[in-house]
Amino acid sequence: MAKKEKKEQPQQETPVEETPVEEVPQADPWEEKYNAEHDAYLRLAADYDNFRKRTIKEKEQSYGNGKADAVEKLLPVYDNLERALNQPTEDAAYKKGVEMTMTQLVSIFTSLGVEIFGEVGETFDPNIHNAVMHTEDDSAAENTITQVFQKGFKLGEKIVRFAMVQVAN
Repeated sequence: MAKKEKKEQPQQETPVEETPVEEVPQADPWEEKYNAEHDAYLRLAADYDNFRKRTIKEKEQSYGNGKADAVEKLLPVYDNLERALNQPTEDAAYKKGVEMTMTQLVSIFTSLGVEIFGEVGETFDPNIHNAVMHTEDDSAAENTITQVFQKGFKLGEKIVRFAMVQVAN
């Protein structure tokens, strides 16, 4: 048997076009160093600006915190003067002296920006009041303060002392 031979056809070669390789310009080492130094300078300037702003904010907060601490230290004096005013006395000069001292202390608090809150009849707010007692009183509206045991003090947005109150349902 005769073997069939395959005829191989010559493959046509397609000419390959060689594309010229574009040369990438070499980066200038001086320009790279300049860009790196410039970036470092900008970062340093931004860090300094952030530091300056942070220290100004901390300085303002420390003044406010110091003022709040001083007011907090004076609160027992306020409480004692308030108790003395609520006590019956026959001595008019004594009562007048205590009233004058209390008036002067309240005016100092006011000049420092301290707000005194916690009055009978106000609506109870758990953010500024501390309810220590609850009462069932049909004559009072719901969540109304019926008795104040200790006044509250606020300096700006900071609560120095919560008002201690009794609340009706």
